[in-house]
Amino acid sequence: MMRWFRRRQRSTPTDPTDPTDPTDPAGTEVVDPRTPWPQPDGPEDPEVAASEFWRRWAELLPEISAALGEGKVQRVEHALCELVAALHPDLQFSIERGARAVYALVLSSREDPAVRPYTDAWIAAAPEPDAMWEYHDSVPAVPDPSEVTVNVGEVRVALADVRVAARVDAGSVDVSVHHPLLGELDGNQRETMTFLPLEATLGERLAARWLRRVEVSVSEPADAMTLLEFRTLVTGLGDTGGPHGDGVGVAD
Repeated sequence: MMRWFRRRQRSTPTDPTDPTDPTDPAGTEVVDPRTPWPQPDGPEDPEVAASEFWRRWAELLPEISAALGEGKVQRVEHALCELVAALHPDLQFSIERGARAVYALVLSSREDPAVRPYTDAWIAAAPEPDAMWEYHDSVPAVPDPSEVTVNVGEVRVALADVRVAARVDAGSVDVSVHHPLLGELDGNQRETMTFLPLEATLGERLAARWLRRVEVSVSEPADAMTLLEFRTLVTGLGDTGGPHGDGVGVAD
């Protein structure tokens, strides 16, 4: 996202006969009609922004860890929001249970190409994971989505009952998603429960890399497979992530 501004010249008393005078003869301010180049919302240099993020993170870490240990994350929520927004205002973040560490800090660009350089720089500059913290530059996959149950309104949806039909074509995958309870959900809920199982299974980046057409199937489609079978299919296609991975198979 870009913000656009028009330049305004400072109103200063000068020669009213001067054609370059930025004020009119009455001394009122004249708006320069030219439009400047757009100014990005985020810092110009992702690497500089990432370095500043990790400097501030190290300062805040004792307070963050204490708040989490006491179950009072709201105490540091504002500081965390400001910290992430300073890296780039369009980033999303969460603190999750880690796969190997106690906590995982997850930043997501939602695969926006304008924001992705900031998560790339952020993860490249990240500290080494330790027993307390690990770091992810996209939403990771759930180790076993069949163990997850999601509350959608008053309906409990077990991902173990999701079935997927997949068609691989020209470097992408078209899928139909079925669950016996989809008919009990409204439009927005049904859309959520169409995409959520796929992202939970593949992780954000792998889903964005491979999935093309996604549709709901009211009845179980032919040749349907479980989410874990679907993960095996997609990861077998190759190109499953960058140097930090996409979280597929995050647990040993």
